[in-house]
Amino acid sequence: QVQLVESGGGLVQPGGSLSLSCEVSGLTFSPYAVGWFRQVPGKEREFAATIRWSYGTTYYGKFVNNRFTISRDIAKSTVYLQMNNLNPEDTAIYYCALDLHENPGGLAVAPRSYDYWGKGTLVTVST
Repeated sequence: QVQLVESGGGLVQPGGSLSLSCEVSGLTFSPYAVGWFRQVPGKEREFAATIRWSYGTTYYGKFVNNRFTISRDIAKSTVYLQMNNLNPEDTAIYYCALDLHENPGGLAVAPRSYDYWGKGTLVTVST
């Protein structure tokens, strides 16, 4: 059974940093990519970052503006999202997701391209 478990969310002040983790288990083969998305209640899920599992190639959403870094530790089957210079607009539930197969266009940004999802971790940026 494939599982993704996010951790690392919490309350942080504006300008602060958080590091999220996503541990992947239950896979018998390497996925194509692992991505991070975020969602605010009432809004669509928004692409944040993705990393190609084997090569480490990364791609970021437009709102990131060089503030986030996605990385992975293959030995630990874990993907990280380092978030710096956070602002209140970054408040959301952050989800990691697994893309099992290569897409024709390469790394995917659409949620529908991802096959498995974690339950999410809440990030709140506030004074």
